[in-house]
Amino acid sequence: MSGTEVLNKKINEFKQGERVQGFFLIKTLDLKTANANGKKYLDFTIGDKTGDISAKLWEVSEEVEKEITKNLIVKIRGTVVAWQGALQLKIERIRKASDEDHVDIDEYVQSAPLKSEIMYDAIHAYIDEMTNEDIKKLTAYMFEERKEKLLYYPAAKKNHHALKGGLLFHVYTMLRNAENLSNVYDFMNKDLLYAGVILHDLAKMDEMDSNELGIVNEYTLEGSLLGHITEGIKKLEVVGEKLGTDKNILMYLQHMILSHHYEPEYGSPIKPMIPEAELLHYLDVLDARMYDMRKAVNETEPGQFSERLWSLDNRRIYNHGEI
Repeated sequence: MSGTEVLNKKINEFKQGERVQGFFLIKTLDLKTANANGKKYLDFTIGDKTGDISAKLWEVSEEVEKEITKNLIVKIRGTVVAWQGALQLKIERIRKASDEDHVDIDEYVQSAPLKSEIMYDAIHAYIDEMTNEDIKKLTAYMFEERKEKLLYYPAAKKNHHALKGGLLFHVYTMLRNAENLSNVYDFMNKDLLYAGVILHDLAKMDEMDSNELGIVNEYTLEGSLLGHITEGIKKLEVVGEKLGTDKNILMYLQHMILSHHYEPEYGSPIKPMIPEAELLHYLDVLDARMYDMRKAVNETEPGQFSERLWSLDNRRIYNHGEI
C-alpha cells in the first residue's frame, strides 16, 4: 500500500506494512536507552477493545516524555511491522486525547463479554442455592465483602482473563462447568465444589494492584512475597473463625485453595486429596487454557499458526477456520 495512506483500524485488524492511526490506551510504558546509539526511546504496550500490541517510539521529545504516561488514551499514527514473529507498531506521531476527540473509554478497555453486575448476580445465585449453612455463610461473606473490586478486577496481569471483570468471568465460567460436571460425577459435594470455585482466586485482589480499568500495574508486596494461595488460606482462617465456621469445612476449603495449582513449582505445596479439590484444579486449568486458546484463534488468520504462547507450554495454536 502507499506510504501516504492511513487506515483507522482496530488492533485485531492490523496487518504488516500498513500505516494506521487511531486512539489507543497505553497499558504499559517504559523509557529505555538504545544500545546502538545511546538514544532514549519509549517502549509501549497499547490496547483497544480488540487486543494489545507492542509499540515503539524511537524519537522522544521532552514534551512527549513529560506528557505521555500509562493508563492514558492517546492518538497514534504509525506503521505496523513484524518483530520476532509478532506484529509491532512503529510510532511516528503521538498525542494525548482531548475532550474534543469525544473518546469513549469503554472502546479502549478490554472487558469480559458479560456485564460485571450480571456475572456477580449469577454467581451469587449459586451461593443462594447452597444447603450447608456454614459453607453458604462463609462464601457469601467473602464474596459480598469484595463486591466493589470484583466488578472490575482481572484474573491475571498478562495471561488468562487479564481484562476488566476477568476474575468474575473466570469464576462464572468455572461454575457453569462445575454444575455440569457435578451432574456426571454425582458423588461430589456441590456446596463444597461451588464454594471452592468462588473462593479459590479471590485473594488475587490482594496479590495484584489493579486500577478500575482492570489494568494491573504491578504486584503488591504481599503478592510478591506470599502469593494469592497463601493470602487466600489466611483470609479464610480469619473469616472462618469470625463466623464460627465448622473446623472441618474450613479445613476442606483451605485444602482446595492450597492445592488448586497442583504442583509446588506453581505454588501448591500439596496435591488434591478430596474429589472436589481435584475437580477444582482441572476446572481452573480448563478455563484458563480454553480462554487462551480462544484468544489465540481470534487473533490468528484462518489457515495460520499463532505465535508461541508461554501460557500454553510455548505452543503455537492453529486456526482451522470454518469446517
